[in-house]
Amino acid sequence: MSQEDRPDADEEPTDDATTAGADGVDAAAGSNSASTSDTDPTSTSDSEPETAPVVETVATGVDGDVVPDVLAAARDDAADHGPADVDLDDPALYLNRELSELAFQRRVLHEAIDERNPLLERVKFLAIFTRNLDEFFMKRVGGLKQQMDAGVTELTPDGRTPREQWEEIVDESRDLFERQVDCYATVTEELAAAGIRIVDWDDLTSSERGALRDYFEQSVLPTLTPLTFDPAHPFPFISNLSLSLAVLTREDEDVKFSRVKIPRNRPRLVRVDDHADDAGDGDDDGADGDSRYVRLESVIEANLDLLFPNVEVVDTSLFRVTRNAEVRRNEEIAEGLVGVIEDVLRQRRFATVVRLELSANAPDRVRDLLVEQLGVSEQEVFELDGLLDYTPLFSLVDLDRPSLKLEPWTPQVHPRFADIDPEDPGELFAEIRERDVLVHHPYHSFTTTVQAFLDAAASDPDVLAIKAAIYRTASDSKVIESLIEAAKNGTQVAVMVELKARFDEENNLRWVRRLEEEGIHVAYGTIGLKTHSKTALVVREERDGVQLYSHVATGNYHSETAKTYTDLGLLTADRDVGQDLVKLFNFFTGHSLHEEYRKLLVAPENMRREFTRLVRREADHAREGREAKIVAKMNSLEDPEMVKELYRASMAGVDIDLLVRGICRLRPGLDGVSETVDVSSVVGRFLEHSRIFYFCNDGDPEYYIGSADWMTRNLDRRVEAVAPVEEPALRAELQYVLDVMREDNRKRWVMRPDGSYEQCRPDEGEPVRNTHQRLMGRARDSAPETDPSVGFGDEPSRESGVDLDTVFTDDQ
Repeated sequence: MSQEDRPDADEEPTDDATTAGADGVDAAAGSNSASTSDTDPTSTSDSEPETAPVVETVATGVDGDVVPDVLAAARDDAADHGPADVDLDDPALYLNRELSELAFQRRVLHEAIDERNPLLERVKFLAIFTRNLDEFFMKRVGGLKQQMDAGVTELTPDGRTPREQWEEIVDESRDLFERQVDCYATVTEELAAAGIRIVDWDDLTSSERGALRDYFEQSVLPTLTPLTFDPAHPFPFISNLSLSLAVLTREDEDVKFSRVKIPRNRPRLVRVDDHADDAGDGDDDGADGDSRYVRLESVIEANLDLLFPNVEVVDTSLFRVTRNAEVRRNEEIAEGLVGVIEDVLRQRRFATVVRLELSANAPDRVRDLLVEQLGVSEQEVFELDGLLDYTPLFSLVDLDRPSLKLEPWTPQVHPRFADIDPEDPGELFAEIRERDVLVHHPYHSFTTTVQAFLDAAASDPDVLAIKAAIYRTASDSKVIESLIEAAKNGTQVAVMVELKARFDEENNLRWVRRLEEEGIHVAYGTIGLKTHSKTALVVREERDGVQLYSHVATGNYHSETAKTYTDLGLLTADRDVGQDLVKLFNFFTGHSLHEEYRKLLVAPENMRREFTRLVRREADHAREGREAKIVAKMNSLEDPEMVKELYRASMAGVDIDLLVRGICRLRPGLDGVSETVDVSSVVGRFLEHSRIFYFCNDGDPEYYIGSADWMTRNLDRRVEAVAPVEEPALRAELQYVLDVMREDNRKRWVMRPDGSYEQCRPDEGEPVRNTHQRLMGRARDSAPETDPSVGFGDEPSRESGVDLDTVFTDDQ
């Protein structure tokens, strides 16, 4: 996952886990539909051994030691009184949202621990884990601290107060950080064996130290600003997620504290041989030769005499601060959303501290001073060995060491668009009008599908209007450029840019200003709601009248995340879908939201009602002995009311398969409550981000895709759009994806009733079935022989203050 849209930064992290024992595999397999492996030529194409080694079972239970007791009570209640008398408000039936997210992050970390993964893939996940936990503390822990400070004692559906959640989060996080430290120690040993060594300053020769001292003096020292704390100088401001060096110096028996910020605009891993070679020392290395790196903080630490001359450096230690990102303003009284967002960005910079990470060897004097000045409690201090910030390891992933990486993947041209002439936009619209098109990223190229759709609309003189809802987009967005080109060509263009997309506010503000400079109608969002739908509408004049072409998707109009997030998009000329989007875009630029739609499920209007109806219909079928089944793939299942509906459907006998990447409140496999429910999660090279909903309906099935998870915020506090998929061939594609994921025995984790997960593994002699590997093979096999798409590597290129592309998180 590279892994959330930004990754949708709003929500959770990614899945990771350990291996499942046979019980976990059997439980999952029992609910699978007919195996696709017999007909899938890619089912054995994984570069894995046919039998995977047994890994520890990752105990990701989110309720600790109390789980067996509360589950036993729930089972006894169901057995004594029957399903009709089960209290579906019983906290024992619900997992905690925050702890479920941390369980997901444990699965992410396992991708770094798992020795079956290529070495640099493991390095990447070490860095991803840091970014995910940074975001978790900024958002979720920050929000809990606000509730605690406000004296909130309201219980969550699982029966916890904000303080109880916070205390459990701190304990669980501490264990996760210690596992990360242990993993890093193992990984660095393996990197050294592969010729990639991260060395200490003391490991360098005298000539290498001299060369690096020259580098420090010329290229690093001018960027440093030592800030001393004494009666004449206030305690310095410590910016969010910055790595700092705490320096104690002595002059005339007077010991002073100074903070030196490790600069973000200098390479954090300094390649020794780049500088030693300049000095005539060191060996040249080729693509697979040895390379040595020293951490920038070590270089600074070793040369502090140049920064603090004529004083004694008594001690140095590293620390890192995380600040709350949950800064809110009352939109109802604000003069405008732009002003609100600009104020939020300012406040976020100076928000309260929610975590202090500190080198394990830091002296008490430094620790006590930081605790006092930053206003943190002892529980919020994490004293750690190893690195405090693992994100610099991303630079190692870019090394030219193919033997240490996964095989590169290039998204393929969609077979329906293979013969389209890019100079004739009418051809693309004719193809969509003939039959709906389903695109699946990153298996299909974003450039030759979604971008091609927008490019065709921008250059087509027959296009009357283009409307698009932008939640996140790339910093160099070609999507935005296409919309600007369309406006210059005289096409009416309206764009809804969601300014409240967390951690993308600044990027979106820049695009808003650019669009407005071009005279394009721009809506900033909606008071009280966040617009999360991923939709576009093209209005085109044709010989038989005005035709509407729609795009409804699960992912953002973001060319970079489309390389690493799995997302689906429907391109259709369906008149009803088009008319529904007309209503939706009129709401974005107007002020009233329609309550009824022809085909779309739109939140917060009819989506909750329709999903509830569809689940209850399956329950009615089951009660009457008819065929009933639900398969739902989403990022998060958090909404308590939807969980209750699923419990009721299970008690009625509906077979329910849930593919939930991250947060899941529902407990599967509870006697008398959720016996027919299976929950699993897939984590691998791509971030699972698509949403698919299948309802059997007694053999007359319905399929939907769209932007919404089953979370309260998505159903009630966001503008979301979900569309039906009606073409039989496209339904078959969706069914294939669901089947492949449920058959995965390499990257799939199966949830137990207590909230813990086991990772599936193949039996002896059984072929490895890896979801992403199989879908890549299928896309490659169906692509035209000549692929004109522009190739690109696995890694997203966009950088941001918080990981927006390589993080396993979800939309904010």
